[in-house]
Order: sequence, then C-alpha cells, then structure tokens
Amino acid sequence: MRELSSKKGSHYLKVSKSNKEGIMSKIDVTSLYNRRASNRWERVSVGDLIERVTWSYPDKVALTGWEGAYAHAENESLTYKEANDKINQFANSLLESGLKRGDRVILYCANSIEGYLAKLATAKAGGVIAPVNPMMAPDVVAYLIRQLEPKIAVVDSDLWPKIGKVFAKNGINPAVSIPIGGGAVPGSQTFADFIKGKAMTEPDCEIHGDDIWEILYTAGTTAMPKGVMLSHNYAYMSAYAFALSLTRGLHIECDLKLCSFLPIVFHVADHIFSLNAFLCGGTFILGRTFDLNAVAEAVTKEKVTALWGGSPAFIYQLTDIFWSNRDKYDPSSLKVIVYGWGQLRPDYYAKLKELCGKDLVMFEIFGQTEAISCYRFWIDKWPEKYQKNAPQVNYVGVPNPLLASMIMDEEGNSLWGMPGIPGEAVYRSPAVMSGYYKDEASTKEAFKYGWFHSGDSCMYDEDNIAIMVDRYKDVIKSGGENVSSLRVEAILSYHPKLQKASVIGIPHEKWGELVTAVAVKKPGEEVTEEEVIAFCREKLGGFETPKKVIFVESLPETIGGKVQKYKLRAQYQTLFSK
Repeated sequence: MRELSSKKGSHYLKVSKSNKEGIMSKIDVTSLYNRRASNRWERVSVGDLIERVTWSYPDKVALTGWEGAYAHAENESLTYKEANDKINQFANSLLESGLKRGDRVILYCANSIEGYLAKLATAKAGGVIAPVNPMMAPDVVAYLIRQLEPKIAVVDSDLWPKIGKVFAKNGINPAVSIPIGGGAVPGSQTFADFIKGKAMTEPDCEIHGDDIWEILYTAGTTAMPKGVMLSHNYAYMSAYAFALSLTRGLHIECDLKLCSFLPIVFHVADHIFSLNAFLCGGTFILGRTFDLNAVAEAVTKEKVTALWGGSPAFIYQLTDIFWSNRDKYDPSSLKVIVYGWGQLRPDYYAKLKELCGKDLVMFEIFGQTEAISCYRFWIDKWPEKYQKNAPQVNYVGVPNPLLASMIMDEEGNSLWGMPGIPGEAVYRSPAVMSGYYKDEASTKEAFKYGWFHSGDSCMYDEDNIAIMVDRYKDVIKSGGENVSSLRVEAILSYHPKLQKASVIGIPHEKWGELVTAVAVKKPGEEVTEEEVIAFCREKLGGFETPKKVIFVESLPETIGGKVQKYKLRAQYQTLFSK
C-alpha cells in the first residue's frame, strides 16, 4: 500500500496482487493501431475525473450544493477526496448489487449533490447512467423504462409520488432514494445507507473511452424521445472544449468557480457546465432549481467566476435583480456568462458590463444533446455585428476548434461563401453522439452524407459568420414567405409591457400559416392585441408581423427556460379553422 499525506488525512491507493497481474497481462508494446486503452493509467473514464484531482488538490472543495440541492447535510460541501470516497463507495455498492459492465442505472432526479455523485459513480462502476427528465409524461417514462431495461433505479423522494405507479407497473422498485422532501421510498435505501460501510477503494472495472457512459433522452414532439448515446470520449472532449472558454479572465485556471442552477443531473449541460470544473481543478456550485434570487445570492457568497445563465429571458431577469439590489448582491466576481437559444439585447449587455466589469466575457452557444461541442458567438469579438443586429438577428458565430461544421443544402453541398441562403447546420466532432439507442434507422438518417444533421436552419453572412434562422420545425411559412420565429420574438422582447412571448405558425386556409404571438404580460400591466401588433409593425416587415396575439398566464417551458412550441402549436392548432 502507498500512502500520501495531506492536511486532513491520508490518501490511499491499493492494488491487489491479482489486479497487478491482470494489468501486467494487458500491456501491449507491439501494436500500433486497433489499440483500446483499458489500463487505469491511460484510460478515458468520466468516473476518474474527480479521483485524478485528489493527487493535486485533495482538500480543495470540489462540489458545493446550494440550499435544497443536497439530501444529507454532510454532502453540502465536499472536497475532492471526500467526493471521490463517496463516489467509490456508491460504485462499489452498485457492483455488490450485481451491476455489470454496460448495465443501465435509471435516474429519476432533479439537481442534487447526491444525484450528481450517483452519475459519476455509475460511470466508475462501468455502468450506463440514464437520467430521465422529471417533466416527461408518465407514458413516456414507461416507454423509456421498457427500452432501457434498467438494472437499478435511483429516485428523488419528493418526485416519487407522481411516478411511483409507473415504475411499479413496469416491475422496477428503486434501490436508492435521495431523501429530499421525504424519507426513503419503501423498499429502497437512502443514499447515505446505500454507501454506508462500503469500501472507498477504486473499483476494479474495465472501461474504454468509446464505451457509453450516459444515455440522455431528447424531448419528443410527434414521437417518443430518442436515447442519445454519449461516450466517455464525448464527455472529455466536450468538457475540455468548454474549460478553455469558462476560464477566461482568471489568472490561474484552478480558480474557476462554475455555477449552475439550471438542470445538470438530467441534462447534457452536465458535460459543458460541470465536468470542466474538475478538469481545471476548480469548484462546481449546484443549485436545485432556477430561483433567481438564490442565483444572485450564490454568485455573491461563493464569488462565482463562470455562470450558465440559460435563455436571454433568464439573463434579463437576473440582471434586473442585480441592478435593483446592488447593496445586497455583488456579481463583480463573474468573468464569464454563457447563454443560449437567442441573442442578448445590447442594453442588458451594457448593464452587465457595468455590474461585473469591462473584462466580463459573454457568449452565446449553439448546439444540442447530440453535438454539444457548440458554435460560439463572443460579443467582444464581433462588437459591430452585435450592436448593429442584436437581438433581431441571432448570430451564433463560428464552430469551436474541436467542431467541424458547415451549413449544408438539401443535396449535401456546402453553402460557405453564399451569404443569406438558409441551409442546415451539420457537424463532425469527437463530441458527437455515438447513435440513438436501439434505433438504427434514425441514426442513419441523422448522419446522412457523413455529417450529423442538427435540424437547425442557419445561414452565413458576408464574412461566413453563422446566423441561426430557426429550428426547421419552427420556421413559419406564411403567404409564400419564410418567417423566423426567433426574429419576431426578439422584437417582442423590447415591448415594455410584455414579460415574454413565443411566436408560432398556426394553420390558415388562405395564408398556409398565420404568424401568431403567445405572450405573457408583465405583472400589473395592461396591453391590447392591437398595441402589440402596431409595435411589431414599426420594426418588422408586414409578412413577419404577428396577425394574432394571444395573452396567457404562462408559457410551457423546459426547466432551462426554452419554450416548448410544439405544445403551443398543438393547443392552438384549430384556432383559425372554426
């Protein structure tokens, strides 16, 4: 046994004789191709990310859970060594429970430190974590359970009442409960009991970089969700690509304090807004839900340096809180803010620069679960384009250096050098999915012409900088013209009496589709349909201007703030056919 001392105790690495012999028998110093790294010292495994930092910063805080984001008080703040010990205990308990390489562990949980540790532990045990979005309908969850055939289930106690019958009907009883908002689900153990007394030694598992470690389900609109297969290599490449961007403005990379109150445990954001903290030797701060005041408090107290802010609407609301409470909250520690799903208004960008300092870096990302390496549009890199066009024109910039991407026409030809012609963004990268689980036909279609097809309509400008036009399914075809719903929404974001709005096309006998705005008024404000339409007519072409405005109390959104337009289209499908 080798022992390393640290301030708070000892660091142990134990290798049995049989394990030593097993490792030695796998050494290959002859082959120069078709090699697969499986030895612990050279392998790529998500489960190893925290363990490797224990050899440099064992006593540094790796994970902090904001109030409500941990079930057991001892997990509120964990050093790298403490986190790795618990990950090993959970992994060894999984193996003792019969988990084999490639077995699926279904996770029905919101953000929590325990849920996050369970993910990394499953990866370290050679399993495949399959997080389920708790917002999915019961029949969808039932479908996923049948497709996954999970070996073990981990669930949040407070989410169990609404889904317990679905699990029971499909023969699944949770093995582990994360006791937030309740005790252990009958027949299961709490997270603390599941790891109690288990070995803290590193599990002896064969893992390869191209093994799948996570299956994430994309939200289905007309069919059931597809399971996106993500490898260990995908995770490392995605995390490293973003680590470079998230450490801008820091003197030393390990000073990174990365924060997200948006979904991490069941979202691909885990790759680009959490794992990178460990690749830098920094700290990751996790919130349970996107409570704006809690985000402001966490940024202030933890001196957060990088924040995943979600949609521009969320950024606007958070900025207003900072601006109105400068005596209470201090965002000056922020060096980087990332946002997506639309371009940021210049007036809010100016406010954030004043609040955080002129060196604040802000950029929009453009990607998806299947390919999260992402385009980047840095406001400070293209200030003239931004000031002239934002937010009406959604510039998404260029692919990061890890991502080969072009805008392609329907015949598979590049539109590079042809500004203003819409096509589809397609990708090649080591940070692209391995396929859709048990769905060969959809996988082949997605990789037509040898590129992954995003389903996003984009075009180049005169400098070959990419502009997102819209999701193909969200482009409105009205009177022979194509209307970008994103452009109309950007104009509506300026209306002083609207809190938020979504724009959809509704079938119409004469026009094909009618441009329709579904809007939420600001609290205490009154505004008419005619006023909103007149406001848009001043800034948009006649074919782009909404012909109908529907006022609602709230919009159907993902937890990240992205409006689920397919639900709006379904709700108002027959509005003009009466």
